[in-house]
Order: sequence, then structure tokens, then C-alpha cells
Amino acid sequence: MKKYFSIIRIFILSLTVFLTSCVQDDVYSTPDLQGKCQDLTPTKTIAEVKTAFANNTATITDDIIIEGYVSSSDESGNVYKTIYLQDAPENPTQGLVVSVDAVSTYTSFPQGSKVYIKLKGLAFGRYGNVLQVGYNNIDPITNTPTFGRIPEKLVANHLVRSCASKVKMVPKVITLASLTNTSTVDPLIGALVQINNAEFPINLLCNIYAPNGTTVNRQIVDPTMTTPINSRVVRNSGYASFAADQLPSGNGTFIGILSKFNSDYQFFINRVSDLNMKGARLDGTTPSCTFNTTGKTMKTVAEVKAYFSGTLAQIPDNAYLKAQVTANDKTGNLFKYIYVEDKTGGIRVNIDMASLYADPRFFVGKQVLINLKDLYVGSVNGEVQLGGLFSGNVGRVLPNDVYKHFFPTNDFTEVVATEKTIAGLTDADVGRWIKIKNLQFINDDLGESYAGGSNTSRTLEDCSGAKISLTTSSFANFASRQIDSGKGDLYGVLTKYNGKYEVWITNPLGADFDGNRCDGSPVPVFENIFNEDFSGALTNNWTAVSVLGAAVWNIQQFGNPKPCVVMSGNGNEDWLISKPITLAGYKNYYLSFETDGRASVPSNPLEVYVTDNYTGNYATTTWTKLNPILDSDLSKFAPFVNSGKLDISNFAGKNVVVAFKYTSTATASATWELDNVKVRGRK
Repeated sequence: MKKYFSIIRIFILSLTVFLTSCVQDDVYSTPDLQGKCQDLTPTKTIAEVKTAFANNTATITDDIIIEGYVSSSDESGNVYKTIYLQDAPENPTQGLVVSVDAVSTYTSFPQGSKVYIKLKGLAFGRYGNVLQVGYNNIDPITNTPTFGRIPEKLVANHLVRSCASKVKMVPKVITLASLTNTSTVDPLIGALVQINNAEFPINLLCNIYAPNGTTVNRQIVDPTMTTPINSRVVRNSGYASFAADQLPSGNGTFIGILSKFNSDYQFFINRVSDLNMKGARLDGTTPSCTFNTTGKTMKTVAEVKAYFSGTLAQIPDNAYLKAQVTANDKTGNLFKYIYVEDKTGGIRVNIDMASLYADPRFFVGKQVLINLKDLYVGSVNGEVQLGGLFSGNVGRVLPNDVYKHFFPTNDFTEVVATEKTIAGLTDADVGRWIKIKNLQFINDDLGESYAGGSNTSRTLEDCSGAKISLTTSSFANFASRQIDSGKGDLYGVLTKYNGKYEVWITNPLGADFDGNRCDGSPVPVFENIFNEDFSGALTNNWTAVSVLGAAVWNIQQFGNPKPCVVMSGNGNEDWLISKPITLAGYKNYYLSFETDGRASVPSNPLEVYVTDNYTGNYATTTWTKLNPILDSDLSKFAPFVNSGKLDISNFAGKNVVVAFKYTSTATASATWELDNVKVRGRK
């Protein structure tokens, strides 16, 4: 009997799902068979409460009930901890954002269901300047309310699903140009909308919705806004079930939830089946993201390099290259280029797009097909490269041409480094991912970071004394990390710059040097005692003293790559004096900093002093003048120059004060930028 009852129950459940399913609805939904649904009487409309609480963040104490229809679904994982509502299933005039600390809400509140919200105990607040319903949590320390999501345990107390059957949600047709609301409350935020004749810009063709685990914005255009701009984007989660799917390359109907972040309009896709973008694009083209090799000649990296015979060469052949991506821009050390290689060698490929690492065509380890026809091969500072045309030399492939030249494959293997020695490097190795065993940074570089205010070269040596440069961009996410002081194996790309070999790593693990040094000594440890990067203001670490002239030391927000302190003026004498710095607990002590100067006529250099008996008055203090390396190219700003390690170990056990002195005359004045002042101790 129990078995037959189960069969009947399954039949009823199946029939209910069949009768209530419709277009724009969840594939899966849970019918209310346990008395959890309830029909309430709304006391206000969505429009009324948005107007009433647009500028009121207090917890609501009145018994207010509103109703709306669920426009969103988090089943695909693209919508996260948010339920979007609108005031009518068709032609809505108002939308609403409800922030909940719960996931898989589509099972209780599927798209198309009517929902009531009991607002008493909830609050309105803003995130990204978008008005939304949430909850005021009380900070236990300050005892002040902090707006956030409705706690999961309270969601069922405030959100009630109607017993009425789900309805078909008909998206409201809008244009991108119509999104110009300048009021503090956009009425349709949260509503399901449709954009006709929509397409993703040509520079996004053959890319994916989002890289794994990373949320990205993808621009979108329509006939009313044919130029891509950052304020009209589709926001895709790297955790969505469709994240790795290829973006539609055609034109057609786009359906999603309208949202906003500050002044940028965003759209959230509920499911990719809502998109029908397979037609010819606005320019009449029907681009393909596949590459047919039939009738085309496959070239090797060595053969591609051979197109260059001393002068820039455009590739005329109907040919292609299949090679493995060995390095990309994931850590910011490379910028708008990748390296690829095959058995014959490696080569840099220039592409005028950022975040190449997020495109599956350029994943490290992936075999990529490169359509070589009409690309250029040339030499930049002595390194043969592949790309587009720029100012008479090889440059970057333009964004609008990327889809024509780069195609993914299903081949993905681990990158294997070619083992080399410094003495054994040749031009044939340039562009390869290499391994050099048993290297260490030279003594003068120990304790330094990978890079300062600009691209920085550190010197590596093997135990025989052979040397090579390791160059790092100031924009690398590990630029400020201190280099390892021991010995180990190096992994990176071999490059060539003006006749000199260099290695670029893509991760600090590429120079993971933890072993004893070549002379057998243990790894020295350097620690920061004082570190000032002037990231916000002249803090209490410093006292600025103006002796002559109107100009004073001040923060410059557009330093390279971040703020620095600057001094410039005619007929000036100005000091920048540090707080006392205690030199205790270490064997040796070093001062370092970075400078960038500019002057139209020969001018006074920046002077650097240290003392252990600062009187509180620069004029009555006995100073020791140091001899740092300063920027010597004053014809232009950038790059910053590192001072080198200035040994101040003779002040060990004392409190020292560091001072920078700027002087100029009425006819000869320089601008000096100063950054990354550090005092380090060596154990």
C-alpha cells in the first residue's frame, strides 16, 4: 500500500510541475504541498516604499506589506544572494532588489512566483548606490546599525510566497540608450528586461562569459549605442554554470535582470537559454570562432621567426602556427602579450587586450592556433616578436582583429621548462620557458623587492659567478614582495633587450630560492623596520620644514604606479624629516628609497642625511650625508631609480632620523619625486 501511495504522489508532483511550467521559468521548481504558501493583502506598492525609504535607513517599525513577482533565478549561480522582484509580470513599472544571505532561493521563490514581503523589521539601504531591501545588523563594538543582507534564518519570516500559480514573466523591451535615469532611484532596477538587436562587441568575440572563479563585466551594444562603453555591461560570475561557455558571436535578443552599480548599468543573465543571439551582426558579418586548417600550411615557431631577416616582414602565406602558451599576464608582470612555443623555439605574441589570462585561448598550457596571414614579424630592442603593425614595426594585434587570428584547441598539457645554464644561453632560446638551476641574487640586491616605481632589474648569479638579469614590472602583483635571499632554481621566459639576455617570471615561485647560498652560508633574513610608500598623505612619520620659498613637500596622487611625495619650487630650501627609527635587534641596517627627477636646466640634486642626535631643529643638528644613487635622467619623468642599499649599520643600537633636503635657485629648479623609503635590518 505504501508503495502505491508513493507512485500516486510522484504522479501528482509531476502533473503539478507540468501544468505550472512556462517560458522564462525555472527548469526545476518546488510546488507548495506543505502549507508554506500564503496570500496576504499588500498595504503599499513597491513604488511607494521606494519613495518613502529612499533616504531613510532606519529599521522599519510599521506593518507594511508589499507584493511583487520574482524576475530572477539563482539556479545557474550567476545571481548570488539576491532576489529581484518587479511589480507586474508584464510591462512592469518598478523593480526591487532584495538582499538575502541565502543561496538556491529559486527552489522556494522560483521565477514567476508572486511574493509578499513583510517589511517590519527590515530596512532599506544602498550598495553601489542602488536602493535595496536588507537588514540592519547591530555592530557589537560601536552599537550602531550596519546595513547588510537579510539573515537566512529570517528570510522565511519576511518573504512569503503566494499560493497562486507561477506566471509567465514577459521581459520589458528597452534600449541601451534609454538608460539615462538621473534620479536617485531608477524605477526598473530589478526588472526582467529585453534588448533587441543586441550583440557583444567584436573585441569580445570567441571569449567566454567569465573565467573560473572571477566575476567580469562584458560590454554590450545595440543599434542605439553601437560604441562599446563601460556603463553598459553584462556582469557574469565565474561561478555560474555557464561561465566557461563561449559568448554568442551574433546579434539578436538579450534578456536579463537590469541592475546598476553607481553610474554603470549592469545586466545579470538568469540562464543562457534566455539569449537568442545567432543572427548577422549590426555590420552584416557572421564571424566564426572556429578555424579550418584545410589548405593552410602549418608553420613552426622557428619558421615564423625566419620571416624576419633584418627588416619588418608581413606574413603573406595562408599559414598557421600551433603552439603552447607558456606565459600570460595573470600576475601583471606581462602586459598585453603572451609567449608561445613548440619544439623549435618560443616567441612573444603581442595582443592589444588586457586580462588575456582570462581568455581560454590564452590559458597557460593551452595549445592555441594562430592564423598567421597578414600578421607581422619584427624585432623590438633585439627580440623577434609576432603581432600587428605599429609605427613601422611589429606591434599589437588590434582588439577587433583578435578573433580573426587566435583560435582555441582542446589540447592542454603542462608546460615543461627547457633546462639551461647562463653560459649556455643562445638567441635560439629567446622566447622559451626555461629553467636555470642553482641561482641566487647578488649581495647588493638582497633585501630588495622585485620592483619599485618602474620596471626593475635584479641580478642573478650562479655559483661560478655568471650573471643574468631578472626584470620585473612595477605593475606585477608581486612587485613589492621581497626577493628570496637563498639559492634555488629559476623558472621564467628568456627575453632579450638591446643585446642583453633577461628573464621574466610570471610568479614569485619562479624564483623560490630557499637553499643555502653558494658559499654555504644560511639564507640571510631582511626585515622592514620602517616602510613608507606615501600612499595616502604625509603621515606622522614625517615633518616637512620649509626654510625658503613658497613651495612645500606634498603628496602627488599620480605617481608611478601609485602616489609619491614631490617637491618643486624656485628659490627653495625644504626638508623632509622622518620620525626617530630604532635600529635594534639586527646585525646590519640599510636605508633605501626611489627617486624620479626632472629639470629643464642643470639643478641641485636631492640630498639625503641621517643623524642619531636630532635636536628637533634641522639647523642645529649634526647630519651625516649619504651618497645614494639618484635619477640621473632629468629630461623626463619615469622610471623611478632605486637608491641602492645605503649601509647605516654604524648607527646600530641608536635612534636615527633620516632627512631629505631639497634646494633650488630662482633660475635652476628641479622637480623631485620620492617614494618607497625603507629601513631594513639583516639578521
